[in-house]
Amino acid sequence: MIKFENVSKKYEDGTEAVKTLNFEINNGELLVLIGPSGCGKTTTMKMINRLIPHTEGRITIDGKDIDTIDPVPLRRNIGYVIQQAGLFPHYTIEDNIALIPKLKKWNESEIEKRVNYLMEVVGLDPDVFAKRYPRELSGGEQQRVGVARALAANPDIILMDEPFGALDPMTREQLQDELVRIQSEMHKTIVFVTHDIDEALKLGDKIAIMRDGELLQLDTPEQLLSNPSHGFVEEFIGKQRIYQNPDYIPITDIMRENPVIALPSRTPTVAISFIRQHKIDTLIVCDENGKLLGIIPSYELHAKKEDIRTIAEIVQPVATILESTATAKDALQMINNASYGIIPVVNETQKVIGVVTRGSLLSFFANQWTGEGGNSDEK
Repeated sequence: MIKFENVSKKYEDGTEAVKTLNFEINNGELLVLIGPSGCGKTTTMKMINRLIPHTEGRITIDGKDIDTIDPVPLRRNIGYVIQQAGLFPHYTIEDNIALIPKLKKWNESEIEKRVNYLMEVVGLDPDVFAKRYPRELSGGEQQRVGVARALAANPDIILMDEPFGALDPMTREQLQDELVRIQSEMHKTIVFVTHDIDEALKLGDKIAIMRDGELLQLDTPEQLLSNPSHGFVEEFIGKQRIYQNPDYIPITDIMRENPVIALPSRTPTVAISFIRQHKIDTLIVCDENGKLLGIIPSYELHAKKEDIRTIAEIVQPVATILESTATAKDALQMINNASYGIIPVVNETQKVIGVVTRGSLLSFFANQWTGEGGNSDEK
C-alpha cells in the first residue's frame, strides 16, 4: 500500500506544485492521476520513486517511509513506463527488457525465461522481436516493450507517465485493452498519469482529479460520474459523459419501479382490467412473495380469455432478466432479445423490483442527451 500523509512539494522560488496530499493506494489497485496541465499529477507520481523529492509530509510504501530507502534500490523495485517508451536505441529489445534484472544480478537463464515470457504477455513474439532494435518497431510496439521492461523484475508497483499519449487512437485503444488484460492477470499496484478522462474511466479502479496542486476528488469511476463532489470535477468529466458510459449507469436509475404484477390465480377478466387500468401491454406474473414466475402479453390474454380459468394456464417463462446489480449497458445489450420488449429486474431473491422497456431506455438516454437527467415518467 502507498500512503501520502500531508505531502507537499514546494520549489525554491516559492512555487507550490503539490499541496497537502492525503490519500492511500491499495495493493493491486490501478489509480489514475488526472487533471489539467500543471495540476501536479506527474509531480505526485514522481515523488513515489523519489525522482522528485517531497518537501513536506510523509510517503510510505507498505508502512516504510521512502525517505529511509536508498533511491537506487527503491527505483529498481518500482517499474516505470514513460511516453514514447524511452528505450535505449543501441540495445536490442531483449536487452532493453532485461536491463533491471541484469542490474539486480539475476542469472542468465532466469533473465531469458522472464524476457520471453513478458514479450508474449505484451503480444510480441520473441522469435520475431527479441533481436530487433527499437528503430525497427512501430510506436505501439515500442510502448509494449516499455511495459514489458517495467514488469521485468516483477515489481509490486508500476508508475506510468502518460504512456500511450503519443500514439494514434487505434493503437492507444489496443494498448489500453492490453493493460486491462495484463492487470487482471498480474494485479500490480499501478499509478497511471493521463490527461484523457476517457482513458481514466476505462482503466482506473480509482481516479484522482487534481487542480492547482490540490486533490479535489479520489473515487471510483462510478462515483465520479454519478456524484462529483466539486463543480470543477463535474466540468472536467463533462456533464454528458455519463451518456457515453452506459456501463456506469445502475439499472436501478433506469427501471420503472413498482411495476404492475398479478398473481397466477387471477382470472382473465381481472388481469385484463389491470392491463387497461395501467395502460400496459405485458403483464408480469409473480407469486405471493413477489418472485417472478413469467409474463403474459395482452394479446395472448385477450385471445384465450374464454378458454382459461386463471392466468397461470398461459404464463410464459422469461428468458431475459436483469439483476439489480446490472447496468444500462447490460440492458442495451439484452433488450433486442427480450420477449415483448420488456425485461424484469429482480433482486437476489428473484423478487421483481422493476422493469426496463425499450421506451424507458430511450427516454432515459434522451433526457441525458438533452441535459434533463433523471428518470422519465414515460416508460
